[in-house]
Amino acid sequence: MPNRPYDLPSSKWLVSFEAAARNASFKLAAEELGVTPAAISHQVKALESDLNCELFHRFHRGVELTESGAYLLVSLQRAFEGINESLSQLRAQHRRSSVAIGSTPAVSSLWLTPRLAEFWKSHGHISVAQIVSDMPLDTPACDISVNYGDMTRETLPCRHLFHGNISILASPRFAKKHNVEDIQDMSGVPLIQLADGLAEWMNWQQWSKAKNFKGTLNIEHRVNNYSIALQAAQDDMGAVLGWHSLTAELLESGKLVRLLPDSVNTNLGFYLKLHNENSSRARRVFEWLSESAI
Repeated sequence: MPNRPYDLPSSKWLVSFEAAARNASFKLAAEELGVTPAAISHQVKALESDLNCELFHRFHRGVELTESGAYLLVSLQRAFEGINESLSQLRAQHRRSSVAIGSTPAVSSLWLTPRLAEFWKSHGHISVAQIVSDMPLDTPACDISVNYGDMTRETLPCRHLFHGNISILASPRFAKKHNVEDIQDMSGVPLIQLADGLAEWMNWQQWSKAKNFKGTLNIEHRVNNYSIALQAAQDDMGAVLGWHSLTAELLESGKLVRLLPDSVNTNLGFYLKLHNENSSRARRVFEWLSESAI
């Protein structure tokens, strides 16, 4: 049997000590735990013997913590708070009837929702709920999330979905009006800027640097939601940066077109993150969505 990476005293000793220290009384600790004061005293003495130090000053009227005892109490209370928080989250996950997936509105409408429709055809017994927001997601409420950024920074299980390949898109009417044939023709073209301040979405300044574009950036519209940015482009308001895997259907339908044939390939990408590793249903949805992106 492998050795444990820690050497803890008996849990009974620790629980008895914590109750006695918190109540500053062996008698009150005994009442709280449903045992005798003698049992509390015995457990505390066993802990002191194991640690080879005194944890209490004992007086006729009661007990007081020593410096070592006060140090141990703080450590135990922090540990118990962490355990309690973990247990609360596990209970909440167990009670949750649906697998909750967090994403931005654009990812939800352009990528996630169509795939969930396919998922339900063969997995109708698994209920899936979406948490859609452009604000930072409450991760304890999510079993899975769809993220954009550097997946190598993550510690939880993740699966790559698709790269951040980005083209310049606009409506057909806008493209005809501005007649962009090469990159220098972008100078002065009305642009739509996504500026949510949260995700690591590429902006026009970064595109300009990546393409070594020296012309003028004419940013006429700033929005904080990618779906709105795409709709503004469809309404002839300006050119927008389009992530290939999110805008494929808009291109296929002809609602948007590429102003230039080339694109920018970023080091960032879209990926799934599994927050609730204890749920077999969440793992199944996680695996299915990962496979659907291949």
